[in-house]
Amino acid sequence: MGSGELSPAALPRSFFDRPSHEVAPDLLGRVLVHGPVAVRLTEVEAYGGPGEDPAAHTYRGKTPRNAVMFGPPGHLYVYFTYGMHFCANLVCLPEGFGSAVLLRAGEVVAGLEEARARRSATGNGTGARGRTIPDRDLGRGPARLAVVLGLLREHNGLDAIVDSSRALPGDAPFAVGRRLTGVPHGAAAVLEGLPADPASIRSGPRTGISTAKDTPWRFWIDGDPTVSPYRPHVPRRRNAAATSVGEAPSS
Repeated sequence: MGSGELSPAALPRSFFDRPSHEVAPDLLGRVLVHGPVAVRLTEVEAYGGPGEDPAAHTYRGKTPRNAVMFGPPGHLYVYFTYGMHFCANLVCLPEGFGSAVLLRAGEVVAGLEEARARRSATGNGTGARGRTIPDRDLGRGPARLAVVLGLLREHNGLDAIVDSSRALPGDAPFAVGRRLTGVPHGAAAVLEGLPADPASIRSGPRTGISTAKDTPWRFWIDGDPTVSPYRPHVPRRRNAAATSVGEAPSS
């Protein structure tokens, strides 16, 4: 993590009321809190709206699955993919537009022991039973990030904006560090954190998708050890002669 203090101030809803490819780089260095765990975001991917971005879940319009993406900005869109992983996004643009930023990786800055326990207990390929997981790998990748934050299907649609209508108790709502206090069980919030130096931000193709694969809407902090390795899409095949059996878009 870079030098400087993490700001505990909560980001306003207006922060997300912009196109996802503008919000995404500005999310780097911000802190997402869910319950006792907080993660400083180091890698994200932007996904556009209906008819605009063929890699997005909203490309063909609103469905029961993606309805949260068409809701107010600043809510979490959590989905299940490949029959084993949850991934989390933050909704962008005004209600009705259907756009979001996929949260790909981050550094655990609070609730470290809880995050480590969640990863160690996970038996679906995102954790590792019986071995110590390096801190840099705890939230390194979108599925791992969802695990350490404890984000599951029931958190789809959770509001991550703290405003006057949803004030948290206590004189100091957040204390970001190795301990986090004043955050009610199940609450989520996006904090100002420590925004990444613009000179350190890199962009490139999104990971593991076959459509619009060259769109440079993946953003990361250069040199940060928690950033996940880039992997281009590899078609799934039943055998050597088979064609792709399909994929799940990343957002």
